[in-house]
Amino acid sequence: MKKLNIEALHAELLTQLPVERVRKQEELKYHTTFKIGGPADIFVEPISMDELSFTLKTIKTHNIPLTVIGSGSNILVKDKGIRGAVVSVKEMMQIMDCKDQTLYVGAGYMLKDVSEFAWSQGLTGLEFAIGIPGTLGGAVFMNAGAYDGEMSHVVSRVRAVAFDGTIKEYDVKDLDFGYRHSVFHDNHEVIAEIVMTLTEGNQEAIKARMDELTEKRESKQPLEFASAGSTFKRPTGYYAGTLIEQTGLKGFSVGDAQVSEKHAGFVINTGNASAHDVLTLIKEVQQRVHDAHGVHLEPEVRMIGED
Repeated sequence: MKKLNIEALHAELLTQLPVERVRKQEELKYHTTFKIGGPADIFVEPISMDELSFTLKTIKTHNIPLTVIGSGSNILVKDKGIRGAVVSVKEMMQIMDCKDQTLYVGAGYMLKDVSEFAWSQGLTGLEFAIGIPGTLGGAVFMNAGAYDGEMSHVVSRVRAVAFDGTIKEYDVKDLDFGYRHSVFHDNHEVIAEIVMTLTEGNQEAIKARMDELTEKRESKQPLEFASAGSTFKRPTGYYAGTLIEQTGLKGFSVGDAQVSEKHAGFVINTGNASAHDVLTLIKEVQQRVHDAHGVHLEPEVRMIGED
């Protein structure tokens, strides 16, 4: 593998970005909800559309591999980390606005905060999102959903940045939303700003629904432990957690990686789990569930980086 010129990239990025937002050999366990992951050669946190455009264009000019993350939920970074540049969009929070029934929001805002902002404006449609971990950009990328709602129901337009720095705009019809899928899986552009269209609602009813969903989530999910959220996609006709529980795997551990005893659909980090621990556990769960039920569980968590 050819040697990457990280020093030259680092120097050029510092011409327009402050030193505290361009870091070399940054441990990614500090930037994932799993609290797992080796170092990135270079880690960059742009805060605006212009900074993001400059960052992506510069990385491409230097021919450096690029990985984009948000709050680090729904990903498992492997133990040797990520070669090249990791760009985090979790600081992209320059806009959170409401006009009539339309929200304009930066991709870095946490979904919980966006849901609460909609409630504060008396708008309904985002209650389902109150308990989904991660940023709004990540939620759009994955078409995240819960409790009969999903991002495709509310998103009307997205502004994104291509790897060459070009700013693009997409209407909902061009977003190719599907189950845990959007067009950004295919074009690899970086979501920067999202426009959502909601409807007027009763603030008390909206808050009551949000409180109900929050209580449901807190009572059923192992939020007291680090995890990447739900570990497996829902197989057709089944629930992953139920299959895993029926296979007798609640509490099953490899190192500090464990199938949650509270909800078998979650793999948790009980202390200092490595990515290798998690991957070994996932493989064993897949094998045992397949042997017992003939169903293949497909991970919902994205695995990135090097072993």
